[in-house]
Amino acid sequence: MTDNAWPNEPTPEQIRRAWSATVSALPVGTRITGQVVGRRPFGVFLRIDDVPHAVGLADIGSMPPGASLPALGAQISGEVFWHTDHNHQVRIRLNEWIDHN
Repeated sequence: MTDNAWPNEPTPEQIRRAWSATVSALPVGTRITGQVVGRRPFGVFLRIDDVPHAVGLADIGSMPPGASLPALGAQISGEVFWHTDHNHQVRIRLNEWIDHN
């Protein structure tokens, strides 16, 4: 699975330069909404509303047994639970996965 639909994707340089502002705008515990822009075997990438250079990742490590990855283009909501500094990703736990637990 390698579905991708991120028009006008931010460049790695834009993401790196915006990282401090992204972490400030999206502290752990922040509720987010966004759109699924990429699907991979390990999770989904999200475009987070109102934070244009943020890369959100909901990985299968936070997905409950029996749940499935949301579809490409799906509008989702969730909560920030971690910041991964080395690759500038905001880790997200999706509401639909929280509700399964």
